[in-house]
Amino acid sequence: MTGVLQGAELAALIERTAAGAPDEVVTHALSRDVVLPHGAGTCVLVTLDNGIDHTRPNTFGARGLAELDAALDAALARDDVAAVAVTGKPFILAAGADLSAIPRMTDRDQALAIAQIGHAVFDRLHTASVPTFAFVNGLALGGGFELALHAHHRTVSAAAAGLALPECFLGLVPAWGGCYLLPNLIGPERAVSVIIENPLSQNRMLTGPQYAGLGIADVLLDGADFLERSLDWAARVVTGDVVVERPEPDRGEAWDAAVAHGRKVADGKVSGAAPAPYRALDLVAMARTADRYAVFAAEDEALADLVMSPELRSGLYAFDLVQKRARKPAGAPDPSLARKVGKVGVVGAGLMATQLAVLLLRRLHVPVVISDVDQARVEHGVAGIHGEVDRLLGKRRISPDEANRLHALVSGSTDLATYADCDLVIEAVFEELEVKRQVFRALERHVSAEAVLATNTSSLSVAAMAEGLAHPERVVGFHFFNPVAVLPLVEVVRTPATDDATAATALATAKALKKNAVLVADAYGFVVNRVLLRFMGEVMGAVDEGTPVEVADAALRPLGLPMSTFTLLQLVGPAVALHVAETLHDGLGERFVVSPNLRALVEAGRPGLYDWRPDGTPYVSDETAALLSVGDSPSTAEQVRERVLRAVTEEVGAMLAEGVVAAPMDVDLCLLLGAGWPFHLGGITPYLDREGWSERVLGRRFLPPGVASVPA
Repeated sequence: MTGVLQGAELAALIERTAAGAPDEVVTHALSRDVVLPHGAGTCVLVTLDNGIDHTRPNTFGARGLAELDAALDAALARDDVAAVAVTGKPFILAAGADLSAIPRMTDRDQALAIAQIGHAVFDRLHTASVPTFAFVNGLALGGGFELALHAHHRTVSAAAAGLALPECFLGLVPAWGGCYLLPNLIGPERAVSVIIENPLSQNRMLTGPQYAGLGIADVLLDGADFLERSLDWAARVVTGDVVVERPEPDRGEAWDAAVAHGRKVADGKVSGAAPAPYRALDLVAMARTADRYAVFAAEDEALADLVMSPELRSGLYAFDLVQKRARKPAGAPDPSLARKVGKVGVVGAGLMATQLAVLLLRRLHVPVVISDVDQARVEHGVAGIHGEVDRLLGKRRISPDEANRLHALVSGSTDLATYADCDLVIEAVFEELEVKRQVFRALERHVSAEAVLATNTSSLSVAAMAEGLAHPERVVGFHFFNPVAVLPLVEVVRTPATDDATAATALATAKALKKNAVLVADAYGFVVNRVLLRFMGEVMGAVDEGTPVEVADAALRPLGLPMSTFTLLQLVGPAVALHVAETLHDGLGERFVVSPNLRALVEAGRPGLYDWRPDGTPYVSDETAALLSVGDSPSTAEQVRERVLRAVTEEVGAMLAEGVVAAPMDVDLCLLLGAGWPFHLGGITPYLDREGWSERVLGRRFLPPGVASVPA
């Protein structure tokens, strides 16, 4: 390859591409001269700024890239310039390409053009005849991260966060140089960690110190006077007082091993169901020996292919749900109706109760009191909370002062009168309707008439719990997912009696806890458990009929779910799964089958269908196999998959018809946030539309054509 587009050819491509995105929020490239210290000369400092505060990061569309190109062109044309540096507005360098333009792209050439433009503009920093610098002052995602890689040198603020190449998380590849530049800068093993492992691990990001520690930045500088320190360091590079030495990466077997490791990670996360990580790994492999411009051209082609893929369109749909719809729950009442929560009670002292208590303490910083039926349980629960606070302190997640405050805020009692001044009480006791009813009836004798009574039930009727109460309007479901500290969803369950103030208080509390709430109707299993139990019931039903466990469990692998059905069963436990299955069977009918083999596992005290070999692979032991009673009608993996997808399509259609949630988007949001389902599925409804199940089963799509899919 001879290089990237330049001159009139580049200008014409920018003009054509910009015409297709008239509503681009332009990131301006604002240049000013800075006299460097130490007699180093003049530096042209280019600051990226879209004119909006930090809540709207800088992004690059065709017009923004054109402005940066013009700024670099003007700076590099001067003979009195000793250096050129690029930085960003406060807290933000740039968040990469303007993803909002992608849903409007209807042909591959549009995607190819934006990839080629980005490469051409950023490459100016590499080919410059004077030293170039990227001062990474804050968030740098995707193309913003790659922009910095093109510069000769990088500084990073110790206060910076949100540094990542998240493309594989969304269904893209780093396509403005990242797949070539990063492994050639820090080596393939570290590059695969940033390009593959981090995005596929809940989109993990780097901090400034981590970015520098990997060798991406040449120097880590204090955030308080970052720009001044960066200019001083740049001056010393220009004068020769600082010489940056970078080790040459190992281009032997270590490179192949890093790529192979990346493929193993991708297989474990998406099981081949999403093309993006595999395309990225192909590019990293190519970067071992290929010319930079050959890899850039391959990045262009990969981006163009992926932009036109259904997986990316589903990923962007999912990203939009998580970023926007999750912040404004559909059907939410006026938030001004929410009552102030100055003290919280948690009924129960088991694992879920203590997890909730720790979350409430950390996020609300209000007194939290727990209770149980005897003092020993209370003391055990309180000790568990204190232990978790100490663990957070030991990991430096909280300061000693905060740890002391949290310790002081927690208390326990066997006397429900302790809840008299609580504004919110959450019950987290045994999942039995009558037990929960008794808790609420007892609580009502002690708390104020306006105190919100919430239940963490996973599947029971909230309205049934509130029967017989003087104030059923202040009862609401508040369903967290395990582990509480990790999964971001709360299903806020509104009964027909729940008033607006109660619902608003629950939603406001979820927000204060830094959770995403979805408002759901009071229907058995709500959303997540109803979908998961329909999945699990059909797979278990196939085993009951004679399908080998391994065949049934592998049936859904092509979807790339975070874990297989029976691994999920092992995680939640057969007893819990059986209880929820029975609840849904009793409430929703025969389509929720209670597997006799699931009951047999519970009666035998088995933790699941699997035992585990030392290398971590599962197998069905002879002891477990002897427990199973199976028929003589085995299915193939494909037949099991079709059975499951037909059933789930039916179930999602039923939930929408019943008004369990406002729209298909809310089903998807629940599965993304509550079950960790992958973005390449968009939740579930885009996949069911894409594969034709919604039209075959329901006679209609869940989503309009072009939503979470490539426009026709």
